[in-house]
Amino acid sequence: MDGNRRFAERIGLGAERGHEFGKNKLEMVLEWADQIGIEILTVYGFSTENFDREDSEVNVLMDLFERSFLSVAEDERVHSRKVRVKAIGAVERLPERVRKAIAVAEEATEGYDHFHLNIAIAYGGREELVKAIRHIAEEVERGNVEPKQIDQGLIDGYLYTRGIPDPDLVLRTSGEIRLSNFLLWQAAYSEFYFSDVYWPDFRKVDLLRAVRTYQKRKRRFGK
Repeated sequence: MDGNRRFAERIGLGAERGHEFGKNKLEMVLEWADQIGIEILTVYGFSTENFDREDSEVNVLMDLFERSFLSVAEDERVHSRKVRVKAIGAVERLPERVRKAIAVAEEATEGYDHFHLNIAIAYGGREELVKAIRHIAEEVERGNVEPKQIDQGLIDGYLYTRGIPDPDLVLRTSGEIRLSNFLLWQAAYSEFYFSDVYWPDFRKVDLLRAVRTYQKRKRRFGK
């Protein structure tokens, strides 16, 4: 969901207002996705690199995350659509208040299975792989795993996304054409779609175009 800050700058507002616009847009996109039958949506909310931004902006984002996760538990749209919310990433790096808000959202929706919303927060694809490798190495050291047992399935089980299918389509807004450390392992055979609109400007027709483009592609998975 890229382009919040540039969107805000374009209309003469501060970055914090851009993130607010971005949050509101996500709520709209969730409705559109549900309407067209998408069952799983994973969004990149905050990367590990984002911690290096100005403290003032990081604090604004943490406030926004706290409010957003807490509101999930009371949002009738979430409950009527049976949306299950899950945070993926190094959540232990987040402020305690944000971790508590995440727990509230996850506990309030843990019984739902109609629509899955995964929010990548404090997430980095390389860091995810490093952590998985470290955990597997520890299991080998303890004698619980033999090196010959290490395969793709085993690695999948140590990722933040364990239990979540690999994405069919990766969509990035704002005109940037790169993954920026997002789902590096999981997106090995995903289709990619890059939109030149900023995230707050994203429209339903943009989502439909992305899906239509995906539907026209022939997926071979390297075969």
